Amino acid sequence: MQYHAKHHLRQLVFHSGLVMTEIGVGVKGLSWHACRAASGWHRFGKKAALLLSLLALTPVAQAERLPIILSLGQPPAFWIDRTEVSVGSFQQFAQQNNLQTAAEVAGGGYEYRFGWQQRDGWDYQNPYGQPAQSNEPAVHVSWFEAKRYCEHVGGRLPSKDEWVLAAYTETREAPPAPFESGRTYPYPSGDSGEQANTNGDADGWPTHAPVASFSPGVNGLYDMGANAWEWVDDARGDERLTAGGSWWYGPSKMSQSGMQYKAADFYAVYVGFRCVYDSSMPD
Repeated sequence: MQYHAKHHLRQLVFHSGLVMTEIGVGVKGLSWHACRAASGWHRFGKKAALLLSLLALTPVAQAERLPIILSLGQPPAFWIDRTEVSVGSFQQFAQQNNLQTAAEVAGGGYEYRFGWQQRDGWDYQNPYGQPAQSNEPAVHVSWFEAKRYCEHVGGRLPSKDEWVLAAYTETREAPPAPFESGRTYPYPSGDSGEQANTNGDADGWPTHAPVASFSPGVNGLYDMGANAWEWVDDARGDERLTAGGSWWYGPSKMSQSGMQYKAADFYAVYVGFRCVYDSSMPD
């Protein structure tokens, strides 16, 4: 008996215009979703084994990478994810690596309400105890788990200097208005911190929003300010830096002075991440 595997490229286009590329895998007569919905993998025998092996080789769907340069006319110093890593991308990585996050193992992540409170069943797939959309930012992820994800997709967590450069200094040669090439801004969104998902419901989002729900900011990046804190590769003892603020805070935490150190093994509903790379998106 022969089994015919096929790969197909699918463009996922969010309402904001963000485009991600996902490589789907199918086996003749058997979809991945059908396999997953079945009561037991053993029913499919060799087909299930083949499908699992193909999924293990499928690249994780990633956001577009944008180049960041140190000075005009120079080649990019690094590339950075245009958005925060999404639930869908992290879920695919976790499935490929049989990863249970620390929040899942512990029974739930944390929320701040008159002190840090653990919430049953809150994790990156269920950030508020309910299933997340695939294009929401992956939160309830520790620094170690974020680091492992970035390495898996061929990148790394940004250093403090890299994150600051990408967030506040416009490095594009001809950026669209109102951004000006070479200028350093007080917020990742530009001169004002109001065009971001900060605290309150006035922006339409009482908690975090799907990635790229707001207009792109400095360097064309989405949500470098607010929405979710982002892990940075900068250490202070057992702590690691988080940058950009989140939906729980006002605009002040979006500034460089608003960065905060947190325990590297900490996970909460407010903290996500994005990756940087030494090359552009692979072919």
